Amino acid sequence: MADTRQAVLTRRVRLLVAATITYNLVEAVIALAAGTVASSTALIGFGLDSVIEVASAAAVAWQFSGSDPEARERTALRVIAMSFFALAAYVTFESVTALFGQDRAEHSTVGIVLAAVSLLVMPVLSHAQRRAGRELGSASAVADSKQTLLCTYLSAVLLAGLGVNSLFGWWWADPLAALVIAAVAVREGREAWRGDHCC
Repeated sequence: MADTRQAVLTRRVRLLVAATITYNLVEAVIALAAGTVASSTALIGFGLDSVIEVASAAAVAWQFSGSDPEARERTALRVIAMSFFALAAYVTFESVTALFGQDRAEHSTVGIVLAAVSLLVMPVLSHAQRRAGRELGSASAVADSKQTLLCTYLSAVLLAGLGVNSLFGWWWADPLAALVIAAVAVREGREAWRGDHCC
């Protein structure tokens, strides 16, 4: 790959990572606040997922801040893998607790709007970062794009869970769907740990 093209792609990955970090910080604050007000395990879990996504994106930002990003890739992949595992553990724990405790969250308009906005924003960020990462040959950028894509799935689950709970009172739909997300997170974590995301 020509040095000029590599520099352009590296700059693009940095910008996309910065956008991901910024969006997820805002998302985390809103979700955690709305989740606390509504006593919603799903919203709080979504907010914590946003914090984990910031850690994943920060690992990629750290990798590309050095003069030799390839030398830092293995460490960045390990951080991303651990963030997937942490997310899976948290979502599983909270989902099982919610199911057995029959925790019922209150309606949250803020949560529904946040999930809908994330459902629109996250696929765009994920696609752009994955495309740049693949062309650059960076497994960590591709892995981080999958972390962002996982947020899209989680946004859909959150939206469905909050919507079904608000409309029909089916409190159990949200934790069950979240368990599926946890299983996907474990799979993605394994791939990141092995470096299978590229290219």
